[in-house]
Amino acid sequence: MNLKKVIALSTLSLIMTAAIAQEVDQSRADGVRKLDMLLSVINYAYVDEVKNEKLVEDAIVGMLEELDPHSVYIPERELKAMNEPLEGNFEGIGIQFNILKDTLMVVFPIQGGPSEKLGIMAGDKILTIDGENVAGVGLTNSMVRDKLRGKKGTTVDVEIRRRGERSLIPFSITRDKIPLYSVDAVYMATPEIGYIKVNRFARNTMEEFNKGIKELKEQGAEHLILDLRGNGGGYLQTAVLMADEFLDQGKLIVYTEGDKQKKEEYKATSRGEFEKGKVAILIDEGSASASEIVSGAVQDSDRGMIIGRRSFGKGLVQKSFPLTDGSAIRLTTARYYTPTGRSIQRPYDEGKDVYYKEISRRYDAGELVDRDSIAFPDSLKFYTPNGRMVYGGGGIMPDIFIPLDTNLNTDLNRSLTRRGVYNEFTLTYIDKNRKKLNKTYPELKDFKANFNIDEELIGQFSAFADKKNVEWTDEGYAESKKLVDTQLKALLARNLFDTSAYFEIINDLNDSYLEAINVIQSDQFEKAKLEYE
Repeated sequence: MNLKKVIALSTLSLIMTAAIAQEVDQSRADGVRKLDMLLSVINYAYVDEVKNEKLVEDAIVGMLEELDPHSVYIPERELKAMNEPLEGNFEGIGIQFNILKDTLMVVFPIQGGPSEKLGIMAGDKILTIDGENVAGVGLTNSMVRDKLRGKKGTTVDVEIRRRGERSLIPFSITRDKIPLYSVDAVYMATPEIGYIKVNRFARNTMEEFNKGIKELKEQGAEHLILDLRGNGGGYLQTAVLMADEFLDQGKLIVYTEGDKQKKEEYKATSRGEFEKGKVAILIDEGSASASEIVSGAVQDSDRGMIIGRRSFGKGLVQKSFPLTDGSAIRLTTARYYTPTGRSIQRPYDEGKDVYYKEISRRYDAGELVDRDSIAFPDSLKFYTPNGRMVYGGGGIMPDIFIPLDTNLNTDLNRSLTRRGVYNEFTLTYIDKNRKKLNKTYPELKDFKANFNIDEELIGQFSAFADKKNVEWTDEGYAESKKLVDTQLKALLARNLFDTSAYFEIINDLNDSYLEAINVIQSDQFEKAKLEYE
């Protein structure tokens, strides 16, 4: 092609690009004028008084609903509360609480918070807040948060009833930033296998995660179970950093791409702390977004085994854009793709209502209990570098499918859970017996090995259940015995020790967890040609 033709074609291309841009700008300008005119007509002629602010907000919500399920409008009053879980902290007095018999009880003070520093203890009952009685007045969780949360540096005065003390104990608590922990549990599943459960991907997650990995390695962990079940995601950068812990330098973790955003790749660096050893990641239908990035990267790189059920399928990237009044929109700007090129996002062309009923649809279709109920056309089959088949179509399909165990959820267990009997009974039991239990079981290992759910305890529990209008039968208990006993012991451990203790015991019922131990101890990693040495 001669130079004149090249110049002519280039000039034509520039003219066409400019024309398209001008057409888009003109269309947008026309739309703005149209909306402004509509608002003016409504204010001029509508039969009743109108609230312009609400009209504008409704219009914004309506426009975003036409885009995708994850592009949303956030009013200023809700923005801070929505950001708190991912920022990793909030401002308050720092207690995990429960309302027991219309009384505010401290389940445990949050580590490093102002309440712990002042000596407030698990089992303490807060009876007054700033001189106002809060016992027996129909207290709700939201009322507690409104009274105890507040700006850092402000003070709240409380009076506490403590078992063994005759008088109320006054405390003046200065509110501070309270950490929201991302890691629920860290412990050794076997002498060689560590376990860590992560509930979100927030700003402080990697600090907690790396601390947990260090603790596990110091205890002899050579292999790892990473539990991401029910983890709805969080920050992209946090997911990239976590995946980086497992992958060799230069390995692709994820890439993003959108109509207005060029392809951007995120690759592993040289700083991984768990690049050797077997890795099993647990996922389920509640695992989404950042959880899918990590599990997808590990799966596509032949680095570990994914165990559980197909993840949610949320693979859209949102970016926050502030608006003039302090509100904001979170707008989808790109899609996530795993290293093999799989889009994590499942289809949403049938609307938001259908999209958010996906878990119910999977249950009704049998997809949570039977892997063969999930159909994958050839176009959605991808291959890892070592030739393993993985699947697209939205979400991460595990290497080993673990069906939902519907046998455990008996009528008795459903009633006990629905009426809050488990939680209220264990709180009451610990409150009455904390001193004796602390003396008998100074450490979790003692409690786990020696505390038994005996006939006497079950007798107390069944009597408590009867008072809560739960029909208790010996037949029902026999059918649910393993579940009931394990739930009770796990909740007692949580209230006596911490959240990690709960998972260390309740995981005895977790088929995905038990399968992960079995897989790591077997030769399945070698058969699948996974890289762990």
